[in-house]
Amino acid sequence: MTLRIEHIVKTFGSFTAVNDVSFDVKPGSIFGFLGTNGAGKTTTMRMILDIIRPDTGQITWNGTPTRDLKRAQFGYLPEERGLYPKMQVEDQLLFIGQLYGASKQDVQRRIDEWLERFHVTENRHKTVDQLSKGNQQKIQFLAAILHDPEILIMDEPYSGLDPVNAQQMKDAFQELVSQGKTLIFSTHQLNDAQELSSDVAIIHRGHLLISGSVDEVRQSTNEHYLRFAVAGDREMAWLDGIPDVHVVSRRSDLVEIGVPNEDAARGILRTAIDRDLPVTMFEIDYPSLNDVFLELVRQMPTELQPTAEELAVPASVIG
Repeated sequence: MTLRIEHIVKTFGSFTAVNDVSFDVKPGSIFGFLGTNGAGKTTTMRMILDIIRPDTGQITWNGTPTRDLKRAQFGYLPEERGLYPKMQVEDQLLFIGQLYGASKQDVQRRIDEWLERFHVTENRHKTVDQLSKGNQQKIQFLAAILHDPEILIMDEPYSGLDPVNAQQMKDAFQELVSQGKTLIFSTHQLNDAQELSSDVAIIHRGHLLISGSVDEVRQSTNEHYLRFAVAGDREMAWLDGIPDVHVVSRRSDLVEIGVPNEDAARGILRTAIDRDLPVTMFEIDYPSLNDVFLELVRQMPTELQPTAEELAVPASVIG
């Protein structure tokens, strides 16, 4: 039961928000949808949900257009708050769950289980506007899942969450996948996408840059990364003279180096040994999703290059 997005285009007047985007989401998996703000992620998610419809192209679940599916098959966690601020948490969750067609008994049981799991049982009878931003996000997540949907679509699900609560959310994602649910989420935290997702798609200014498994995407640049450290030689300026090697970053404890292949990485190690340098770290890896994103957008036509503001965000918060 694959969710298939095929050649969708969506325009608003003269502005093209999504331009010929195609990718597949495997059933029972976590799919990361990545890109800068304004890239077209939310528009695509709303088309999957049939909130808005593409100008051309189609979106299907197991061969059936999503516009023909029952709304209860989907759960949706929007980026913006979608809760009634003056309504009590339990009353609100009961109302929303039954609105999707679930029985009151089933919804009540799930409310009890999830409030306990998220450590927010004491908020049961509070109104939403009395909660912290993090707890509001937890309640909004529960509102998206209490009717037991097959597909859960989440726009920036970590919004307002501290590290402890974010980990609770990640654990919940893994449990839902173990139950056979399909999860799609956008995030500004590429580290989270790389950790959680089996597959990803990266979109920029409405154009799909790449999609596939996390490993395939990370290996797509045909480059390797070497994490390298030498005791007493933090800068390792001698690296700059080695052909086909470029220093990606110099940190306090190591240097990250871009190399064309593993042989080149081993050549650096041999050079250090020949210099009698005390090597304390030698680790070969592939570029991160963030590095792949930056490389792909730099290869785009000039008019589609990211602005200085888009590239000014920290490396871990491009989403």
